[in-house]
Amino acid sequence: MTDFLDTVNGYIWSEWLVYLLLAAGVYFSVITRFLQVRHIKNMVQLIVKGESSPQGISSFQALAVSLAGRVGAGNIVGVATAIAFGGPGALFWMWIVAFLGASTSFVECTLGQIYKTPDPVTGEYRGGPAFYIKKAMAHTRAGSLFKVYAWIFAFVTLIACGLLLPNIQANSIADSANNAWGATTWVVGVIVALVLGFVIIGGVKRIAAFAAFVVPFMAALYILLAIIVVLFNAGQVPEVIRLIFSSAFGADAAFGAIIGSAIMWGVKRGLYSNEAGQGTGPHAAAAAEVSHPAKQGLVQSFAVYIDTLFVCSTTGFLILCTGAYRVFNDESEAGGIMHTGPAAAPYVQGEVGSSYVQTGFDTMWSGAGASFVAISLIFFCFTTIVAYYYMAEVNLRFMLGDAAKTYIPALKSTVGQNLTIVLQALILASVVYGSVAEAKDAWTLGDIGVGSMAWLNLIAIVIIQVPALKALRDYERQRKQGLDPVFDPKPLGIQGATFWETYTGPPPRERDVALDTRAT
Repeated sequence: MTDFLDTVNGYIWSEWLVYLLLAAGVYFSVITRFLQVRHIKNMVQLIVKGESSPQGISSFQALAVSLAGRVGAGNIVGVATAIAFGGPGALFWMWIVAFLGASTSFVECTLGQIYKTPDPVTGEYRGGPAFYIKKAMAHTRAGSLFKVYAWIFAFVTLIACGLLLPNIQANSIADSANNAWGATTWVVGVIVALVLGFVIIGGVKRIAAFAAFVVPFMAALYILLAIIVVLFNAGQVPEVIRLIFSSAFGADAAFGAIIGSAIMWGVKRGLYSNEAGQGTGPHAAAAAEVSHPAKQGLVQSFAVYIDTLFVCSTTGFLILCTGAYRVFNDESEAGGIMHTGPAAAPYVQGEVGSSYVQTGFDTMWSGAGASFVAISLIFFCFTTIVAYYYMAEVNLRFMLGDAAKTYIPALKSTVGQNLTIVLQALILASVVYGSVAEAKDAWTLGDIGVGSMAWLNLIAIVIIQVPALKALRDYERQRKQGLDPVFDPKPLGIQGATFWETYTGPPPRERDVALDTRAT
């Protein structure tokens, strides 16, 4: 089974997916005139001023749900894996993916907002790639074909987020808890599953409230303590920076032979971490209550920065400055050790993963590193699993459509309610399984899920990009006029945006401000 999974993963994560990710990021950066740089100040303003409603969550809550999906095992275990198999230069390529991916994230998340729709059962806003693939192309001759394409994406996402990706997060929680406290992995899995069940049964509002509370606090604490360790090793920072850039381009003698691995693992783990282009971000973006789709697109662009440029960079510098790492030949632990950091010697026989970061913290707080990293991973990975469930549920609703409302007298409930219970049971089982699975198999399954979604979504947004670009120009035009932008798709020639065609405005406070400004 391991060999089969490796073969499938090799086809999905071929060099062509790397080229597509980078090319899409370059293209969207150029065509939007590098909005990820021009609109940074506006991004921060939009995060703090958003509104919510009975149907939609606030921009900040949507950002938190999105970050819950982004900030997880990829920020700790993923960075360690990238360095282990791609060398220090992999961190540079993670930065590149994040910078370029911020523009890609804007396009996909703005599309998610443009084509969102109220859920037929709960009334809450739903959206994502499946929705914009179907609705954006419904008026064209290829509408039927894209309807099938949308259903395929929804099915792949349901499998990826409901079954494959939770394995990695659960595995990272169980592995770190076992390293820190000797906890039995299956017991950890059962406990995580029980707590997860309580959170996800509450729906998107409870998910958003949970993520908005936990994610910012844990991310800030993790970054703060990691920076303290880096500052404690400040004398190593210049050499680490030199090493990152030189090995990224094969200029360092120790890592020159693995420049291809540095690019591959930097892009692969960069995508897994920040998810720009993967198609997960638009699900959270669509749930937000905003007066203009571009607003949430910009907020989600900033999420990429928070995830990779802040959290992942902190992890990378922590590992490299403390020397708590080792690099392997042939992108595998079986390939032999190419280079060992000075603090990694006691852990040479250990498995690649959280032990790198635990060792880094231990260099300053001996004995406390394992526990702190385990606690961080518990919160990061748990919120990521919660976000995955939300995305899986959104795509289940899409696949069911109006059939979700069909009432089953014998069960005294609707089709949507019953299949949602089945989905909840499956993701809880996936968590328990992931906690006892081999780490390599768990990550391979996750890579297959991430790569499959990325292929489908990137092709789609390259084809459907125009509405997002029109929305950006409309947003910038209204801001230049001194207005608080309000979206109307009809003058822009955007078809299929049925929600916005009948939209009466954002919640009263924001709507009044927008209308008063226009009147002035």
